[in-house]
This record gives sequence, structure tokens and C-alpha cells, in this order.
Amino acid sequence: MSYNPINEQLIDNVSQMFKALSDPTRIKILHLLFYKECSVSEIAEQLEMNQSTISHQLKYLRQLRLVKKRREKTMYYYSPDDYHVMNLLEQTIEHTKHTS
Repeated sequence: MSYNPINEQLIDNVSQMFKALSDPTRIKILHLLFYKECSVSEIAEQLEMNQSTISHQLKYLRQLRLVKKRREKTMYYYSPDDYHVMNLLEQTIEHTKHTS
């Protein structure tokens, strides 16, 4: 089998995904959203964090298309946009549990 190098744009995109997963707050948010759709206030309450912190992180995650939002009247609800990265996160959590 011959080696096919990854193009630079793809490498940059992959790097951005790993950067997103390197922040503890974003890991907590993604882990929660893996199990249920939530509003900003629900996420803040569940994680015992400030709503502005959650909103800031959700904006970052939306830019990377890791989460999406849905509007219901005046409320926005967040959920995973792509389960590939969510599955990677879950596998990493399970691996860490296994090796600890």
C-alpha cells in the first residue's frame, strides 16, 4: 500500500477539532449534548457554570460545526451536529477509564 499524504487544509481542520476537544469546558458541554438536547440555561445549570461562559463555548463549537441549534419560540436548543467527533470523544473517555 502506498502512502497518500494529507493535504494541508485537511490537517488544519483536524487540528481545529482536536483543539476544540482540548478544553475541559467544551468536553463537558459536548458530553452532555451527546446524551440530550439542551438550552444554554440547562447546560449552565447542569454543569454549574455561568451562562455567558456556556454561550461563548457554544459559539466556538458551532463555528466548527460540532453543535447545531434549533429555535423553539424564544429559546435555542443545542445538540451535536456531527456524531463522528462525538464518537471520538466517547471513545477517548472510555479509553481513559480503561487505562486509569
